[in-house]
Amino acid sequence: MNRRMWPLALAGVGLVAFGCGGREEREEAAADHARTAGGPPMQVNWIAVDQALGRSGAPQPGDVHKFGLPRSDLAVTVDRIQLQPALALGSWVAFKATSSGAVVMGDLVLRDDEVEPVMAKLAEGGLEVTALHHHILHEAPRVYYMHIHGAGEAVKLAQAVRAAVDLTHTPPPPTGTAAPSAGPFGIDTARIAKALGHSGKVNGGVYQVSVARPDTIWQENMVIPPVMGIATALNFQPTGAGNAAITGDFVLRAAEVNPVLRVLRERGIEVAAVHNHMLDEQPRLFFMHFWAVGDAVKLAEGLRTALDKVDVKKPS
Repeated sequence: MNRRMWPLALAGVGLVAFGCGGREEREEAAADHARTAGGPPMQVNWIAVDQALGRSGAPQPGDVHKFGLPRSDLAVTVDRIQLQPALALGSWVAFKATSSGAVVMGDLVLRDDEVEPVMAKLAEGGLEVTALHHHILHEAPRVYYMHIHGAGEAVKLAQAVRAAVDLTHTPPPPTGTAAPSAGPFGIDTARIAKALGHSGKVNGGVYQVSVARPDTIWQENMVIPPVMGIATALNFQPTGAGNAAITGDFVLRAAEVNPVLRVLRERGIEVAAVHNHMLDEQPRLFFMHFWAVGDAVKLAEGLRTALDKVDVKKPS
């Protein structure tokens, strides 16, 4: 080797060693957390987590503390329909206590110019990006969905999430209680629930139905509750005259992907995306996002035919 190249070669070896060492340290820290995450959970000061994130979370089934961060600043349209944040623009993060601290998972809704700074800030805070993709087709402006994961001390995780979210135009939480909407909702939620075989709730002008899987999903020796993003979501936004725009995602095992895809397309429901949201969950899950506009009850009947192809938890 040319002697003039030796310093460069040695520097390259040093950089590789440094990079590998840093990655190995992070992987070892994650492995340490995974080895101990199955024990009794620590007591987490959720008030301190709320303060670190700058908004109040809500307790959810499965000992989960969840935050909604709706992107009400975004005016996004699909098929000339302006999307309500509760339909498809709802960022969220959820924390679950472990014996080593906490795990956080979430999904951040981002404009294209927010993707790179948010990704950099998450990495700086020790959080992982587990997926980046679209959930909808033909929306204007385009939005991206960034799925995240982290493990460690709960307040530090919340601070890292807050630092990333502060780089976006996500509005602060509203003050006071939102006034109930006046007048009829616009779609027959009772008939929709009957068609689906599952009932939901109205939130932010959208009828939301969540359908959990009956199987247990694990990640890093921890059971992931459905509220941490592994329940099928079926959302209906009224568009007038009994019609609705529908979107959401089916949570599927590999063998269920194509049967559900075929049924949705046969019923006139567009499949917008098929992808993973996590990196190492067991069993492996696939998320199928969809979109359609039409008679709300008929669309619910189409979704039901797809649900019949999925192993879902029966309503109690």
